[in-house]
Amino acid sequence: MNYRHAFHAGNHADVFKHILLTRLLGLFSRKEQPFAYLDSHAGLGLYDLQGDQASRTGEYLEGIARVWALGDQVPAAAADYLRIVRKLNPDGELRYYPGSPELARRLARQQDRVLLNEKHPEDGQLLKENYQRDPRVTVHLGEGWHLPRALLPVAEKRAIMLIDPPFEQLDELNRCAQAMKEAIGRMRQTIVAVWYPIKDDVRQMRRFHQELTSTGAPKLLQVELLVHPRDKAQSLNGSGMAIANPPWGLEEELKELLPWLAKTLGQSEGSWKMEWVIAER
Repeated sequence: MNYRHAFHAGNHADVFKHILLTRLLGLFSRKEQPFAYLDSHAGLGLYDLQGDQASRTGEYLEGIARVWALGDQVPAAAADYLRIVRKLNPDGELRYYPGSPELARRLARQQDRVLLNEKHPEDGQLLKENYQRDPRVTVHLGEGWHLPRALLPVAEKRAIMLIDPPFEQLDELNRCAQAMKEAIGRMRQTIVAVWYPIKDDVRQMRRFHQELTSTGAPKLLQVELLVHPRDKAQSLNGSGMAIANPPWGLEEELKELLPWLAKTLGQSEGSWKMEWVIAER
């Protein structure tokens, strides 16, 4: 319960995660049918990069600040993400950064729903206050791991679920795989996106990869972005996203996005990887 995302808002992992999330939402919106967006560990929704927590670490300087400095020189697939960041900073000075709830709310249409969950009592209450005027948004204050069994299946018949825990506990990679398995078991067609950090524990990542193959997902794409070598000790070397049921067109977009992200956000060494853990049957 000690994790506060404001310290890390807008860092390289956020940029990677949030650009991929905007593409999932954008590609899903090509069809008129409504969908529900579910967020298991939602956080605040909006962050002040000049506030005490974000400015204390300055992690955003190696993340969103690099993208911001490029102006319009970004791939087309990053346009929705950057457009939202710009709307939050209309004076041209980078200060406010959108979390996943804000990105989802701004990309959701009138017929869609945004279902958010946050366990941290203070952040959960602020999240409720931030979105109380939007009838499409519902905020739950509970255990994020219960979200698949609590809210799936949804009436809309189409759903995107983001699983993005704080990774304070040693078993959270295992719990991510289990949550994906539960979500797929309750609503097979759900797009489930699990974000995870990449440090230097190769054996732990190997176990996680094996657990993903047992989730029952019809197809599963694993995408990773590294800003340091994978084996650099005591560092957040990068992050990944395991995506069950990725929408058509995502893989092609990522072939352009990932090299650009690696070049833009790489620190000691930028690289990327994309592979099918479960290929379409």
